[in-house]
Amino acid sequence: MSAAHDPHDLARLIRDVPDFPEPGIIFRDVAPLLADSAAFEVAVQALSELAEDVDAVVGIESRGFILGAPVALRTGAGFVPARKAGKLPGETVSVAFALEYGEAVLELQAGAITPGQRVLIVDDVLATGGTAAATAALVEQLGGEVVGLSFLLELTALGGAARLEGYRHGSLLRY
Repeated sequence: MSAAHDPHDLARLIRDVPDFPEPGIIFRDVAPLLADSAAFEVAVQALSELAEDVDAVVGIESRGFILGAPVALRTGAGFVPARKAGKLPGETVSVAFALEYGEAVLELQAGAITPGQRVLIVDDVLATGGTAAATAALVEQLGGEVVGLSFLLELTALGGAARLEGYRHGSLLRY
């Protein structure tokens, strides 16, 4: 158990991995934070703060699953996974988007969000904002209302927050 008592203590548990997944990228590894139960609890509590009166928490593949599921439990909301193309059974809705180092397609199961549901989107990193904006578009395509987006950390130099204008969002840590 660590001495992590507030979100500012979490930064020491984020490990920088240079040249991953491609040369020139610095990957912010949250695994050490997740391995520390006290820090993980602090992170989940802080990420839950935007979850006022939500019906569902959407966690973005894959680390958004790890963070979003306990946020959903903590707030009494259901959990909905946003997954890479071809990973969900049944009918899906999808959107293609650009990443900071490539392209991707994201999907939600049709009917996973019902019209009028209030949704919080959770992910580990806000980088360019492409993944988060795509997820918000999927939620809205299904008739849900995005009431907030919560991120463990934000890479401010990549400007992702600008792509989320019009949405309430917050990041525990900024790099």
